[in-house]
Amino acid sequence: MVVKAETSHRGFNTRYVVTNLHGSPQYDHRYCPRGDMENRIKEQQWLFSDRTSCHDGWPNQYRLLLAGLAYLLLERLRRVYLKRTAYATAQVTTLRLKLLKIGGAVIRNTRLVRLMLSSHYPDQDLFRMLACKLVPG
Repeated sequence: MVVKAETSHRGFNTRYVVTNLHGSPQYDHRYCPRGDMENRIKEQQWLFSDRTSCHDGWPNQYRLLLAGLAYLLLERLRRVYLKRTAYATAQVTTLRLKLLKIGGAVIRNTRLVRLMLSSHYPDQDLFRMLACKLVPG
């Protein structure tokens, strides 16, 4: 059995891992990456990849494909474009709620598409910076 005990301003954080490995297993090197991978799977589910309620197989497969692509796009956005920002280590749900799921109005004419955001949107500057980087021209 491996016991990891930490304490912080939040209180005690004790973890127990039961293993059949011989010797002294390295908790941080063997078990923490596994827990991190489980967090990535949960992030995939937060993009609705588990909504496979159709009776046919191909719509469910297509939904899973779209959820996987959405995860890859948000991961790339976080890793490449959100460096040195408050969202550099944010989870996919945080990015979805704070940067994508926002209220606004789209005004379109023959040459221009304008996105009008609320004046009280707290991340306007970050959204504008991302839009300038992602949309050419």
